[in-house]
Amino acid sequence: MLRVPFLSFHSQVVMNNLNPAWKTFKVSVNSLCSGDQDRRLKVRIWDWDSNGKHDFIGEFSSTFKEMRGVQWECINPKYKAKKKNYKNSGIVILNQCKMHSFLDYIMGGCQIQFTVAIDFTASNGDPRNSCSLHYIHPYQPNEYLKALYFHSVKSMTACCQLQ
Repeated sequence: MLRVPFLSFHSQVVMNNLNPAWKTFKVSVNSLCSGDQDRRLKVRIWDWDSNGKHDFIGEFSSTFKEMRGVQWECINPKYKAKKKNYKNSGIVILNQCKMHSFLDYIMGGCQIQFTVAIDFTASNGDPRNSCSLHYIHPYQPNEYLKALYFHSVKSMTACCQLQ
């Protein structure tokens, strides 16, 4: 299978700094790794130049799961191949990596409306049988349709009376 790399996130540029500290940023797990926390991510670091010819500093790879309180060596493959004493182009330290859980959203005040419906259709018999509550009569509504119609008309009437 061929995997085409794509840009998931582009940080801000830190100007004139050999030891940059990037601002905190938020990126969704979905856009970062399509929700797959085991998907391998490649981080590439560049030195920005105003003429547009940015210098490649190095790269490392990790998964989202591995990105909790870890540091990585930023490796430039060309330097590694050419220089004997090359160790790395720097260390990248991730100070914080947080993924919110469902419970975090609920505790933060997110409200959810939940509706449950139970259909006991099979217990009421075959809709082709005229004794069934679900019988589909060619000229008149069955008991369920009558109940739905009555309820919707009653709700509309109550709504109109309130206004």
